[in-house]
Amino acid sequence: MRGVIDDVLGPSLDVLFCGINPGLMSEATGHHFARPGNRFWPALHLSGFTPRRLTPAEQHLLPQYGLGVTNVVARPSAKASELTREELVEGGRRLAGLVAEVRPKALALLGVSAYRTAFARPKAIVGPQAELVGGASVWVLPNPSGLNAHWTLAGIAEELSRLRDHVRPHTRG
Repeated sequence: MRGVIDDVLGPSLDVLFCGINPGLMSEATGHHFARPGNRFWPALHLSGFTPRRLTPAEQHLLPQYGLGVTNVVARPSAKASELTREELVEGGRRLAGLVAEVRPKALALLGVSAYRTAFARPKAIVGPQAELVGGASVWVLPNPSGLNAHWTLAGIAEELSRLRDHVRPHTRG
């Protein structure tokens, strides 16, 4: 635990998903991606990472699927835009240390703007990145927040499917 919401970690993770920071509903419930309009949980299932749609209250099941979840910044807010550059940069440093300790195959950041700021990669786009963080390959994924109207659930799930194919090349679903 390192903030209002516990990190969900386990041994031999395929992917450590990393949100930007907890929203107010997540702060209230103690669960990642807790707001009903957030598309993380449905996209995770549609992409084939989980055999069924999990609820935020079932986040503890993620490690049995080789998955974990954390945030760049622990401080909750109504919108990620309320975070400062300094918070994101410091969060990036902390995240690199966590990844080096946990050693997932891939780190998946759910938000390109946060990745650009936290890791000083101003031209980064959604998809695999050339750089490693904490020794893990890095994928930048769309922010699944319902506030991110630029991406549909289907589009987010497709990007997660690309990541799944990378970390689990011989399995489907």
